[in-house]
Amino acid sequence: MEKISIIIRNKNEAEYIGFAIQSCLDFFEKPQIIIMDNNSRDDSLEIVSLFSDRTEINVETIIEYTPGRAINRALNHCKNDLILVLSAHCQIIKMNLDNVRKSLTKYKAVFGKQIPIYRGKKISTRYIWSHFTDNEQINMFSEIEKRHFFHNAFAFYQKEFLKENPMPEEVPGKEDRYWAKEIVELGHEYLYDPLIRVNHYYTNNGATWKGIG
Repeated sequence: MEKISIIIRNKNEAEYIGFAIQSCLDFFEKPQIIIMDNNSRDDSLEIVSLFSDRTEINVETIIEYTPGRAINRALNHCKNDLILVLSAHCQIIKMNLDNVRKSLTKYKAVFGKQIPIYRGKKISTRYIWSHFTDNEQINMFSEIEKRHFFHNAFAFYQKEFLKENPMPEEVPGKEDRYWAKEIVELGHEYLYDPLIRVNHYYTNNGATWKGIG
């Protein structure tokens, strides 16, 4: 069975990072997990260490952190060709890795459906959440943002392609949207697969929770 390396970016994510890691263990056999830490001051890294007896976990702290730089540097630690970028406050709830592998033979990346959860409540799928429909899409385009839409909270790649086409490092956020635009302009395609899913939990620093209801 092909192994997977999972990149989780962390900054004070103690509330949910354990749920994220446990869901990786539930759905993948002995994954390699790489924690890219943005100078956390809570006990999130202590929580990460609780899982070190279950699978291989690597931790690196980045001083000059950006989301894209964290992913690019994490690739230096990845031992496997199959890569998952997972948010520290996302919990995998539905997964078909065989289908993802097949999709990655045609598409350069695959991202899955996110179900927004606020204090245990599934909220209305408005604003950014309206992108996560039940319909498969190629090179999803956002009418809300007026650009290609891709999301690194739950996204799969082949390591070689991601190394050859790294995430932009200078942008403070939305590195995934900029990356999607670049690869489409290069003539590549990416896939939104609604049959793989995560719960995406609300955090105090979240920027995509307008109109909770």
